[in-house]
Amino acid sequence: MRTSDFIRCVFLIWLTSGIAVTAQEKPPEPAFLDRTAELGLALAASQACWADFDNDGWVDLSAGGTVWRNNAGKGFTKLAEGVGEVIAADYDNDGFVDLFSWSTMQVFHNNAGKTFEKVKMPEIPRCVSRGACWGDFNGDGFVDVYVGGNEDWDAGITFPNVLLMNEQGKSFKLGWSEVRYRSRGVTACDFDQDGDLDVYVSNYRLQPNVLWQNDGKGKFKDIAKAANVVATSPGFEGGHSIGAAWGDFDNDGQIDLFAGNFAHVDGRGDQPKSRFLRNLGKEKEYTFDDRGPCGVFYQESYASPSAADYDNDGDLDLFFTTVYGVASFGVKNNAVLFRNDGNFTFADATATAKLVDLPPTYQDAWGDFDHDGDLDLVTAGKLFENLSTKRHWLALRLEGDGSTVNRSAIGAQVRIQLPKQTLSRQVEAGTGEGNQNDLVLHFGLGDHAAPVRVDILWPNGKTQTLEKVEVDRSTTVQFGK
Repeated sequence: MRTSDFIRCVFLIWLTSGIAVTAQEKPPEPAFLDRTAELGLALAASQACWADFDNDGWVDLSAGGTVWRNNAGKGFTKLAEGVGEVIAADYDNDGFVDLFSWSTMQVFHNNAGKTFEKVKMPEIPRCVSRGACWGDFNGDGFVDVYVGGNEDWDAGITFPNVLLMNEQGKSFKLGWSEVRYRSRGVTACDFDQDGDLDVYVSNYRLQPNVLWQNDGKGKFKDIAKAANVVATSPGFEGGHSIGAAWGDFDNDGQIDLFAGNFAHVDGRGDQPKSRFLRNLGKEKEYTFDDRGPCGVFYQESYASPSAADYDNDGDLDLFFTTVYGVASFGVKNNAVLFRNDGNFTFADATATAKLVDLPPTYQDAWGDFDHDGDLDLVTAGKLFENLSTKRHWLALRLEGDGSTVNRSAIGAQVRIQLPKQTLSRQVEAGTGEGNQNDLVLHFGLGDHAAPVRVDILWPNGKTQTLEKVEVDRSTTVQFGK
């Protein structure tokens, strides 16, 4: 037995020692183990993107300009370098996931999982970005790109937000650009379930966040104030938002929003804190209830958030990084794992998860790299394996037809109806500030072992239902099949 395997076994034994779990008892908390060096990774701590680039069924990883190939969960080797900070989707519907580098404003074509080649780009206004997202914004079956424009603080420059429209997988054109706010994270969701993707932009410098409602043809209207998702507090126009994460945090079938705010304490009082925004659904015209922090305790320098069910209990949890290791007045800041205890109540699970004292980072993304049914975390330049106690789960890989639905199925939503709740997930290519979770949808099911019904809302508005899907496995679903 290798030394690393022995250490891992000892760690697992320690986690479960002295615990006799019955049907009535709560399982022990999952913990994470740093596998970075053992897996052959030399990761930059910059933003990360999970995606299966070579179509071998194992999710690969890109960070710091390097694409790492996952060798069947046993290790990683370099696949490509020099691609910048990226988000991933199949822009030409050829079956291989391509890259958009928001750090260099460049699309890279995936050549059958072997190399990446620069695509000729249109003339684009100068843009320094901190994040972007893919999405089929005009409903033509091909994914477009929304890019957030950030700033040059010293020069007093605000860079434009940019919309790049996909020309049937052959090229891109500039669809729109606007200098409005100093943007950071960008993430999309069909929050009103009308069959088109809307975009939420996190803006910095105490500027209001924007919710672009899509008319289905790629034309946007800012409804953030009307929908109550500006993510601010009285006396402020907006906050220092760095990133946001969509997710159905209360399992009611509506996709909610977590807006993450960096927040100083200044002469006017406390700046706007991070907050959960609950989607009130069709009856309330898809407006949001600002629930406040919900247990996300104050740290000045919060950075990039992500949502994932790390403990497979069915509730979406939250991981939240920080900009500084030591913030104002010498106060220590560290990333926090917040466990969702239901009803918008979140508790600090960082210590039990063995994720304490992580350094400052914007890197924050989830994927099941070893196919063991729980989500692993890449953050702060490390890959942490989830040593979860076994609960039931289901992983769904959605594929569009490449005609009416983009091949990566970006924008699709899946709902699973359990006896007392509805679990909702969406396929998204961009979350937090410049990160991307795996495109495979992961559902923790807790103690539910029976087959489930799966309801899919595809990004063209069509619906599809699969009856009696077996759990504890990964399943591929193709549009219309």
